[in-house]
Amino acid sequence: VPFNVEAGQSAPLSWSIQVPADFTGAVSWQIFADGNQYRDGEESTVPVVTNRMLVTETLPITVRGGQSKHFTFDKLKGKNSPSLVPERYTLEFTSNPAWYVVQSLPYLMEYPHQCSEQVFSRFYANTLASSVTEKLPAIRRVYERWKGTAAMESNLSKNQELKYALLEETPWVMEARQESQQRQQIALLFDLNRMADERESALSILRDRQTSSGGWPWFSGGRESWYITQYIVEGLGHLQHLDAFEVQKDPKTANMLDKALAFCDAELEKQYREIEKAVQKGETKWEDDHLGSMEIHYLYTRSFFPADRINKIQAYYLEQAQRYWLGKGLYQEGMLALALQRSGRKDAALKITNSLRERAQEKEELGMYWAFDWGYYWYNLPIETQALMVEVFDEVANDAKAVENLRIWLLKNKQTNRWESTKATASAVYALLLHGENWLQNTQTVQVSLGNKPLQPTEIEPGSGYFKETYEKTAIKPEMGDIQVNNPNSQIVWGAAYWQYFEDLDKIETFKKTPLTIEKTLTKLENTSGGPKSTPITDQAVLKVGDKVQVRLEIRVDRPMEYVHLKDMRAAGFEPVDVLSTYRWQDGLGYYQSTKDLATHFFIDYLPRGVYVLQYNMVASARGDMSNGITTLQCMYAPEFTSHSKGIRVKIK
Repeated sequence: VPFNVEAGQSAPLSWSIQVPADFTGAVSWQIFADGNQYRDGEESTVPVVTNRMLVTETLPITVRGGQSKHFTFDKLKGKNSPSLVPERYTLEFTSNPAWYVVQSLPYLMEYPHQCSEQVFSRFYANTLASSVTEKLPAIRRVYERWKGTAAMESNLSKNQELKYALLEETPWVMEARQESQQRQQIALLFDLNRMADERESALSILRDRQTSSGGWPWFSGGRESWYITQYIVEGLGHLQHLDAFEVQKDPKTANMLDKALAFCDAELEKQYREIEKAVQKGETKWEDDHLGSMEIHYLYTRSFFPADRINKIQAYYLEQAQRYWLGKGLYQEGMLALALQRSGRKDAALKITNSLRERAQEKEELGMYWAFDWGYYWYNLPIETQALMVEVFDEVANDAKAVENLRIWLLKNKQTNRWESTKATASAVYALLLHGENWLQNTQTVQVSLGNKPLQPTEIEPGSGYFKETYEKTAIKPEMGDIQVNNPNSQIVWGAAYWQYFEDLDKIETFKKTPLTIEKTLTKLENTSGGPKSTPITDQAVLKVGDKVQVRLEIRVDRPMEYVHLKDMRAAGFEPVDVLSTYRWQDGLGYYQSTKDLATHFFIDYLPRGVYVLQYNMVASARGDMSNGITTLQCMYAPEFTSHSKGIRVKIK
């Protein structure tokens, strides 16, 4: 492009480049000027980003035991734009998800700390794991067939081709490695001698650490703690209740338990004497509500080891439980129901259970659950609460159907969550494996048909019955969008269909067919004489260089999920205001925000159930008519839960 510039002046210079549709490299340009004595020049490289991307759309599939269902992948069967090019169609299924619980067992045996709670948790986990493997001998046989297969990999590592982000691009590489290592250590479950030695070592530490009063401190040398002591006694009660450990068989352990129960009784008496003093001073009345969280925990813990005769103090708090149970929170109400049931107050226990049933939510896919008041106290944890409810409806209501629905929620929770808490894992394992029907005994493979053609899996994972079939572009037919699933087993099963295709960014339509959805809006921000003004940006809107634009991302999810990745693409003419990658907190959600050249990434460790709005600002920096790309949202732990926004174009003058 030749040009002339007058002395002391400047001149604009521009040219057009025709970019082939399949070009994805970079273009270098040079500009130079020659004079009589000097020559000056400049060179720069401009990356060319394709206007097409690989889009992944999913159809999560869940079928209850003994059911047959038909599912339709509407987008695959529907009429699509001429520019859409199919790439891959994948179907995966897990015939028995209960085996994923077995893969969680090795995690219970790894504890880095030596506080009394963790020492006991090591004993509890080893004892529970030993009991499970002894009662369910099929676990050992399946493990032998798992060796060296994908069954030992973390869910974060699997199915990379179906995810929008590579694992190496996320902050969760170490989490995937840790989960894979834990699964590799499942062989430790079958080393019964080693586990017996570790159990005896943990009990020995607890005996040495127990104070003369019978209580345990949190850490060695500290003051005895009422909660820690009751936590240990409650755990011993659980193990005895599950026939995993007989406390009375070992005199040393029996003596340790007796001292601990005496300490708990003494602590309850202290609370009672405080009330007595307050009543004498006229500050309160005996009939007022004096039922606190520790008293509730005491009643539940003591119910595992009832005294020969209920004394006056225990009777008073049981009366309090009958009168003031409502409003104590789900976990504590469940504890009170079991405590009242075991003390002979069955009508009161049934009243609590009926109330819990009335407040529960029930869905065919998710089972029976509650809108948990999630928090950091010991009685605000959803997995532990759900596991306790299995015990409540099994023992108090004797309701097999409710127990099955409660276990379904726990199993579906494992689909999208890793269960990092040792206490949660232990609670869920005993609720799923040692209550209700033994789902691990179901061995039949789910029967799947695509377009009336039965699917014949080439490789099936032992135990879980997991299989995956992939069809490349030439083999994909619209009739494959009709999926018929028959579940011959008694437990719930799940799977998903994935359709992947290439499409122009501005022709991609919104996809919100899963329980995890994203909606994106762009807004132009202005300061006017009447105050701040915001105007939605559509395909027809025209911006100017320097305009401020706000991105609004609305996330909706109907269940808790871990390891969620959100990628928000932006037009080449936009520059983000926040360019530093950092951890942020917005609208009650914590996440790591990473700004890249083409998109802004959000890495969400834990996404609770609910609706969340994330916002950030950009500035229009270069003119042009550009595609703004799409926003994708995906659970990396369960990639079948995905969503993306619609592609639009933006014009900047």
